[in-house]
Amino acid sequence: MRRSTPAFSAALLAIALGAPAAAFAEKNIAIKPGLWEVRANSGLLSMIPALPPERMDQLRALASEHGFKLPRIENGAASSRICVTPEMARSNRLPNAYQAESGCSSSDARREGNRLSAEIRCSGDRVRGTGHTDALLQNPESFTGRTSFSGTFDGQPVNEGADISGRWVAASCSEVR
Repeated sequence: MRRSTPAFSAALLAIALGAPAAAFAEKNIAIKPGLWEVRANSGLLSMIPALPPERMDQLRALASEHGFKLPRIENGAASSRICVTPEMARSNRLPNAYQAESGCSSSDARREGNRLSAEIRCSGDRVRGTGHTDALLQNPESFTGRTSFSGTFDGQPVNEGADISGRWVAASCSEVR
């Protein structure tokens, strides 16, 4: 069953935008430090602009409750800018705050050539279930992939996926600090 509540939308954003961090975190991949834009596209996200203003306010409040700002959502895609410090790039670590705030973690990160994958497990108060991420590192400045999740949100069954992508934007992270 597909859930299209604002609350589940926030949970999906957290999982989808945090998923690439899982895949890159444990393997020796040359990613470029600096400002990155990470996008998640899904059918569920395409419904968000049609939500009444009071529902959008609920969605923003829920995101804030989980410790993050609701990403920009346009044309069925959520985008967020993250900073990859030189230290993170050297240690192949990307920020994963979105996953952590949702009670999610990643494991079993694997790399075959420039293809990456990882498993996602959520055991938070509101989000429970498992997911999977596949990503293709096209070069040190971009990746594409897909993330999926199956479980429950506030006790209701969910089964959702999103196409993900990331691109390096600038050497300076001043925009997100």
